[in-house]
Amino acid sequence: MLTDLAGEPIWGYAGRTLSGAVTSAQGTGWLRVVAERPDKAHGKLWDGPKIAQELLPPVIPRPVLHDVHDWQDAGWAYRAELYQHTDATVISRSPVLENDPALSETWWSDLRTALDTLAETATERIAVREEYIRRAVPEYTGCDVGHIEWSTAHGDFHWSNLVGPDLTILDWEGWGQAPVAFDAAQLYLYSLHAPATAARVRRTFAHILDSPAARVAELTVCVQILQAAARTPFYKGLVSPVKEYLKTAYERTA
Repeated sequence: MLTDLAGEPIWGYAGRTLSGAVTSAQGTGWLRVVAERPDKAHGKLWDGPKIAQELLPPVIPRPVLHDVHDWQDAGWAYRAELYQHTDATVISRSPVLENDPALSETWWSDLRTALDTLAETATERIAVREEYIRRAVPEYTGCDVGHIEWSTAHGDFHWSNLVGPDLTILDWEGWGQAPVAFDAAQLYLYSLHAPATAARVRRTFAHILDSPAARVAELTVCVQILQAAARTPFYKGLVSPVKEYLKTAYERTA
């Protein structure tokens, strides 16, 4: 039996999820309920958190998924996920960072360790489709894609999925294979409004962001932002710095 503790539960994108604190005989937890049409209640997004709990090593800090319960009602499929509760807070309410946060050296070191470990984790899951990359990157940037090197990524690695002061990484729905350095490129480009943090991201992940393989990841994240800008306000504000970065990235790797 769970008791609702959420004064104001948190709705996810497009009302697909509802989350909030709960309590039970085991103590305080975090309940996330996902709603989907029954014919879509399977696959990458539906099973991502459960498979992450089963397969990803503990050195990647994330809330422990204690239990999963599925049911259907009134033409909808539901999944309830009961997580370990954390008192820490997300770095930013928006995926796009607007101000430089105060983060410890340990936080940055743990972040690098987590992404390096994740990149080496074997999976057949796909976070970013090659078909999309080869179609969208030339269309939006005029750049040829060329050879793509792949590694495992979180796939939605932005500031509202990162927690401090102790690092925790949230939202494991979409993790899987992506171009090398995809998560680091995403975090960097989502930091362009906060130059000191953007510079710190590049220093922390220079070992992959400064490699030739990272070019595809950078271009892909730029395209994703440009595509989403018309329908998502916080991406609209990134259009100008992303377009400027595209010129730099192209010249740097041409």
